Amino acid sequence: MGDIYGKFSRRHFLGGAVSLAALAALPPLAWGQTEEWSLDLPDLSTGPIKRKIPSTGEEINAIGLGTWVTFNIGDDPLLLEHCRLVMTAFFAAGGGMIDSSPMYGTSEAVIGRILPQLEKTENLFAATKVWTDMPTYKFWQGAKKRGILQMEKSRKLWSVPKFDLMQVHNLADWETQLDTLFADKEAGKIRYVGVTTSHGLRHEAIAHVMKTRPIDFVQFTYNIVDRVAEKILLPLAAERGIAVIANMPFRHKQLFDLYGQQPLPDWAGEIDCHNWAQFFLKFVINHPHVTCAIPATRKVGHMLENVQAMYGRQPDQEMRARMAAYVANL
Repeated sequence: MGDIYGKFSRRHFLGGAVSLAALAALPPLAWGQTEEWSLDLPDLSTGPIKRKIPSTGEEINAIGLGTWVTFNIGDDPLLLEHCRLVMTAFFAAGGGMIDSSPMYGTSEAVIGRILPQLEKTENLFAATKVWTDMPTYKFWQGAKKRGILQMEKSRKLWSVPKFDLMQVHNLADWETQLDTLFADKEAGKIRYVGVTTSHGLRHEAIAHVMKTRPIDFVQFTYNIVDRVAEKILLPLAAERGIAVIANMPFRHKQLFDLYGQQPLPDWAGEIDCHNWAQFFLKFVINHPHVTCAIPATRKVGHMLENVQAMYGRQPDQEMRARMAAYVANL
């Protein structure tokens, strides 16, 4: 998973499924760095893996783009260029969901600066959050009003007419905010409503929301090591017809730190895995109840590795168990 700018070595996508031709013209960085990245692509003739949103049947691609930390870059021109090229690669590969939050510093502003610069963003599935995790606001401003103003600010920062998905971030004041979100959905201001948690926290609370409120999406941590969600949340999502967004599919970078220097198993080629990123992502997105995974990066090479996991042969549940056992025994 080396660095990423400069020349671009690739094979053309097969069967016209997706074109990355635009990436061939990506410019080098200002300092003239010319390291290469490459694609070792599986058979792409069937197109990327899509998953259905249970509440509507709409299909979205199984890998999206997270923006926590990686897009919190302020006005740094070099890092803005990094993010622009990542988003170019993402959309060129058929990417759709971009997930952010007001809690992510300047991430929403960065998305909004870059989107108008891109030619093909018709697949954008815009997902962000409302985050009113400051109890004092209930007394001197009002959490409901704060949430409404915050969501309007997010829409302006993104430069989108409306969001596809609005989520209550980490269940912060979820009763108040969900009332607003359902009203906004009814009014056509947003398309889907969701709630989130992360780091394996608040599972009991989020299960309560899933059981009692008609949400469309739930987002929580799920990866090849952190699998507690398999016990309650994933089966509950299937039972309730709720789409699942898996955050932290790489546990930030920790999975690469733990296992990146270890060899892939010889049988990884049977599911078209050429690197650990694809191995980890194919495990996640092929859980029968996961709708989309949202790895975050500001490196084009990493993005290209990530999106390739949507293509080629995929593991069945027996193979997923084999993948988990292999990692557990390293």
